[in-house]
This record gives sequence, structure tokens and C-alpha cells, in this order.
Amino acid sequence: MNDTNTMYDAIIIGAGTAGLTAAIYALRAGKKVLILEEKAYGGQIINAEKVKNYPGFSEISGLQLATNMYEQVKDFGGEIKYEKATGIKVISDSWKEVLTSENKYSAKAIIIATGAANAKLGLAHEEELTGKGVSYCATCDGNFFKGKDVAVVGGGNTALQDALYLSNVANKVYLIHRRDEFRAEHIYVEEAKEKPNIEFVLSSNLKELLGDAKVSGIKVENKAGEMREIPVSGVFMAVGYIPQNQAFSDIIELDDKGYIATSDGIHTNVPGIYVAGDARAKELKQLVTAAADGALAADAMIKEIK
Repeated sequence: MNDTNTMYDAIIIGAGTAGLTAAIYALRAGKKVLILEEKAYGGQIINAEKVKNYPGFSEISGLQLATNMYEQVKDFGGEIKYEKATGIKVISDSWKEVLTSENKYSAKAIIIATGAANAKLGLAHEEELTGKGVSYCATCDGNFFKGKDVAVVGGGNTALQDALYLSNVANKVYLIHRRDEFRAEHIYVEEAKEKPNIEFVLSSNLKELLGDAKVSGIKVENKAGEMREIPVSGVFMAVGYIPQNQAFSDIIELDDKGYIATSDGIHTNVPGIYVAGDARAKELKQLVTAAADGALAADAMIKEIK
């Protein structure tokens, strides 16, 4: 492992909305900032075809919004390295180290903005059929199912947005949710009701994926215990997210679901280590709250770290 011998004011782990916003605020304050990102900038939002609830834009693609933020960071002189953070070492209150598979980086402060990854249902053959009909990204894979019947599983904003997107591509979309009403915003539910090729399958659980080499159908069970077999070519999972905090669980306090526990939404249990975005325990997980988290975490870091 290489030690870069560079002391940053802040290392931000994650280049989603929270991480990029934190970087913008820290850089504007004249801080030397390094962003570490495992995959690509933008986080989950880059998969959204349309974003309609971010202030200032009546409609914008998730990728374009993320790119705008990324370019702001670069314009302010932010440094981004595409490496996975594998751990944090606390040397002192004013000196932390972030370990990656390749290097070791030093900073006065750390902002964890790792977000969350798609949750899986844990069904038999789910792993084997991923990429063969099972998908976790409608905008990524939707066009493979043009003119075919598909199912979306979930009841939140992502599930409804996925169903609406797929309704313009697929022949029919079955929207399967285990409760009798959706958790999604009212506007998305009403829009889905107006789509003639979206069928709500409520109070039902996905129990089985059918097909060997590729998905050929699904079995769902309702509250009465009645089983229904639905022929589909694709199944899009939108059943929530799993926080990506395990690499830091040896020093950072997590709640029972793996989210970072905070008393004020900013500070972790370790001085000089902050959290922003969907990595932390909070009620509302939206782009606007992720951006707000990033700004608040950076502001606290700027004031507290000398």
C-alpha cells in the first residue's frame, strides 16, 4: 500500500449528491479536498431518466444533474480518485487516514457520503438470473424489454418511477407491492394510474422467479395465500437500499440497519469524521436532503477543523 504523503483538509468518501455538494462547499472555503469514489460520480441518481423534484429544474436527467455537480467540483479544483475506501484509521483528533486497496491517504477530517446500494430480495436463482431478466436499474436495462411484459417490485418512489419509465418501453408493466397502498409520492401514483398498460398487483409478495437460462415469469402470493403466475420477460427490483458503511463499522457507530447513527445528522461518534446523505439514518432520502446534508457536513468541518 502506498502512502501519498499529502495531508488533505478533508477526504470525502463517495461522489454522489451529498459528497459532491460537500466538496463544493469545502473547496469554496479554500480547503484542500480529495474525493474517493469506488465506481462513477453521481451515485444512484445517474440511473434516473427524469428528475422532477429538485429545486430549480422542472425536469432534468439524473446523469445531467450529477454531471453539473461534478463539473462544479472540478472547476473549483477538487481532486477525485476512483478507488474503493476499505477502512479508516484514527491517528489523532486532527489526523485521520483513509485506506483503499491501493493507497493510504491522510486528512484532518473525513466526510462519509457512501450512500446505499440496491437491496435484493434473496429469492432462489436471483443471482443466477441477474442480467438474464432480473435487473435493478430500469433506465439501464429497460430497452432490452421493448414490447415485452415486465414486472416491477416495490412501493416507493423508485418503483413508481421505474414503472412509469418502463410503461413507455414495454408492452405491459405489473407493479407488485406487498402492501395495499404505495409509499411513493402521490404525484407518481396518480400518474401510474393513468397509464393503461400498468397493472397494480397490491398486497402481494414476489415468491418465485421462473425460468432457467432467462426469466420467463414470476409467482406472486397475495394476503389470502392465493398464488398467481404471471408470464414476464423481465423483473425490475426496487425494494430499497443497503447502506455501504461496513468498511467503517470498526470505529463508526451504526444503527441496527447499518446506517450511521448521529445525534444531529452530521457528526459521527468520532471527532473529525462527519456523515452526509443516504449513508446516515434519516427519514427522508431525497436528492435535496442529500445536498443539504453535504452542505451542513462541510460547513461543520470548515468551522471545526483548523
